[in-house]
Amino acid sequence: MYKRLLSLFIVWILSSPISFAQKIFLPTKESLATRPVPPWFGNAKLGIFIHWGLYSVPAWATPTTTPDKVKDWRFFYKNNPYAEWYLNTLKIAGSPTQAHHKEVYGAGYDYYNFADTLSQNTKNWSADSWASIFQDIGARYVVFTTKHHDGYVMYPSKVNNPFFDSKAITSKRDFVGEVASAVRKKGLKFGVYYSGGLDWTFYRSPITNLWPDLFKSIPKSVGYTAYADAHYFELIHRYAPDVLWNDVNYPENGDVLGIFAEAINANPDVVINDRWQQHKDLTNFSTPEYVVLDSSTKYKWESCRGIGYSFGYNQVETSKQFLSSGQLINMLVDIVSKNGNLLINIGPKSDGSIPEGQLKPLLDLGKWLKQNGEGIFDTSPWRRASLVLQDKTELRFTRKADVLYIYFFSNPKNKNIIIPDCKLSNDAKAVLVGEKNEDIKLLTSNGSVQLRLPEKNPSSGTFLVKLTGVID
Repeated sequence: MYKRLLSLFIVWILSSPISFAQKIFLPTKESLATRPVPPWFGNAKLGIFIHWGLYSVPAWATPTTTPDKVKDWRFFYKNNPYAEWYLNTLKIAGSPTQAHHKEVYGAGYDYYNFADTLSQNTKNWSADSWASIFQDIGARYVVFTTKHHDGYVMYPSKVNNPFFDSKAITSKRDFVGEVASAVRKKGLKFGVYYSGGLDWTFYRSPITNLWPDLFKSIPKSVGYTAYADAHYFELIHRYAPDVLWNDVNYPENGDVLGIFAEAINANPDVVINDRWQQHKDLTNFSTPEYVVLDSSTKYKWESCRGIGYSFGYNQVETSKQFLSSGQLINMLVDIVSKNGNLLINIGPKSDGSIPEGQLKPLLDLGKWLKQNGEGIFDTSPWRRASLVLQDKTELRFTRKADVLYIYFFSNPKNKNIIIPDCKLSNDAKAVLVGEKNEDIKLLTSNGSVQLRLPEKNPSSGTFLVKLTGVID
């Protein structure tokens, strides 16, 4: 009997993802509060969000306006620009999505029948092609949608849904595992998105007003809580994610502390976002959506948004809705200067291909980062995030050791640039970063620094000056 127990214990040790050299955290606030934040996330700066699922088949929404600018939430949800909300929007009487669905598929066509189409369309898709693109973009991590609000699970889960035939809402193919393996082979971190507080297989009434309908719609049953908890533990044990990205809060009676402890013990590098409604003091970063903060904060943050107005692929979107390459570059620089990361979303088509309108600005960002990324990755905020010159030229700052990185969003008319409150060592040096780095003149006076840019426009877009020898 004892030999049998001992042998089972040895097998458990050998198969456990936990190293006994690492600290084990208990599912208590006291234990989890002692855990330091892994430094990789603060250094990573750029991540790729992927919204891909059944909603990628109809791929339809009305691109009315971005969520940060909308004023009438009732109008917004009838004309929701988020294509991943297709199932909710088609249930709203009189919505354009409802009319579209009736015209294209028929009024009685079941949304979950799109699973067969997704399966057929992805036969030739390979996660390796994505991973190569993400590497070219310069991303450091990827967050993949494992279950969105529609309840469809993008991996062969063994957790049974009490209200639906689990086979109808569960992928036979392990999309999550394939993406995790592919991006990790390229040296990128991998995270999982999970809609913990909203699941339309449990809550079936359409949400017609964001406030307060959205958070009232969180399933509160013991059954749903057990379902969501089981999914999280399954995701942790299968994929040991580097990021836990929960959405729309979480049931109050859920095992949040247990999920946190399990994730950390399985992967000491894991970081956890703030959208749980509870235990925010134990989470690692905030997640403003389609919003960039006005100033730098000590608490780490991550801005998430799509290239257009939608996260899921929306065939109706055009270049009018897409960020330009320059806008995307400036957005990343602005966010990083304020202690943030940018989690920029890709919404692939149902066959896994990435639409050209989304891909071009991302690849342009990657090319720009190859030359100018030194001042983005592995940097910290400086004492000031920004400076606006007299001619309205905007500057952004980042810092690494004794190097100050100065990003110019445009070429200033006055070539003499004053950087106030900046002290330098005697061997300080300024370089205009480019294909051929160019030394530029540097003067100091009364605690300020004067840079002399060349008369010729150094760039048609955002460019970088590297200032070495900063001592404060």
